[in-house]
Amino acid sequence: MQLIPENEILGAKVIHADLSAPLSLQDRQQIINWLGEYSVLAFEQQELTPRQLRDFSSHFGELEVNVSKIAQDPELPEVMTLSNMVENGQPLGLADAGQDWHTDMSYSKMIAFSNILYGIKIPFRNGRSLGNTEFSSMRAAYDGLPSDIQQTLENKTITHDFNQFWEKMRREKGSSRPPLTKEQLQAKPPVAHPAVLIHPITQKKILYANPGYSVRINELSEKDSSELLAFLFEHQLQQKYRYAFEWREKNVLMWDNIGTIHNAVADYLPEEHRYIKRCQVAANLFFQ
Repeated sequence: MQLIPENEILGAKVIHADLSAPLSLQDRQQIINWLGEYSVLAFEQQELTPRQLRDFSSHFGELEVNVSKIAQDPELPEVMTLSNMVENGQPLGLADAGQDWHTDMSYSKMIAFSNILYGIKIPFRNGRSLGNTEFSSMRAAYDGLPSDIQQTLENKTITHDFNQFWEKMRREKGSSRPPLTKEQLQAKPPVAHPAVLIHPITQKKILYANPGYSVRINELSEKDSSELLAFLFEHQLQQKYRYAFEWREKNVLMWDNIGTIHNAVADYLPEEHRYIKRCQVAANLFFQ
């Protein structure tokens, strides 16, 4: 494998990799190290079945079975379909574009290490890909905070709530998401995580907050919490911290969920079809 950096802050392309083949321990560790340094990796020209995507992803931690149970592969529940396509009146997947900035699984007791997506059908218009995925570096965002804000965040925790985000997406025009059931709500209650994490690969401090799921800084008053979260959400999206990945079919996109937040751009129409398979990897290899 060979790595080509795409951005000074984050993002790199990996060439000469075949993710359908068994992964050696050396290559596994190399990918982990690259994720720590570059946060977002793109593997080009891959030929993967859903099972091969699942098998590759499982090298990096326990795979999540999403609590919503929507758009799962019936034989491989760890593999979810992200798509705007409809067949026989039924959506083929869960729409992920237009969800705004977030970090997957920050709403879980065990947070996510990585998302791994395989682009099977990507919309294009006038020669440019649509539905691209944007990232922002939370290591750079933390480093860029004023020192007094860094100090304020020390030893603070933030509550993350899955249902608040789910209900926000249900209000979106054209959403087919049902409300979460009582059992699903019980399976994913709000959880608290440190506002500042030590990244397990780089040992650098990162800001662990995102507009999608972060709802309260627990040690502050409601007013102070709201004001500080609003400041953090604006600060972390500065262009200097960001990188946009331009999708191509047969690309595998792998990113570090601990050190980034992301957003899938909703710039394509219903007839411009997008079809992606996804696995989410928990950070159980790094945290207890």
